Amino acid sequence: MAFKTEFEFMLPRGYVDEDGNLHKKGIMRLATAADEIMPMRDPRVQQNPGYLTIVLLSRVITRLGDLKSLDTKVVENMFTADLTFLQNFYRQINELESATVETVCPQCDHKYEVDLAFQPVTEVS
Repeated sequence: MAFKTEFEFMLPRGYVDEDGNLHKKGIMRLATAADEIMPMRDPRVQQNPGYLTIVLLSRVITRLGDLKSLDTKVVENMFTADLTFLQNFYRQINELESATVETVCPQCDHKYEVDLAFQPVTEVS
């Protein structure tokens, strides 16, 4: 299986450009360290930390519909439902994949996978 760096998405509402065209289908790439660090130097982010999301998304969305370019102005003018969707999508694709381990039940010999990332932490006495 090849390592995947770009992911397709479909906006719930869609971006309406200045000509009234609706753009819903897009591609977001995995974020790099620079994508997380560089926006902190942006004066708009320094004045308003909430603007970090706008700058970050404008860096990692590589395509949206038929738009020739995508910048912060495009992201600023998205509907809030689409912005929330993109924030969640960003987190989803940039989190590490869960670690699973195949194990066998000692009583019935049934094989199954256990997701280690979501196991509750237990205290050892």
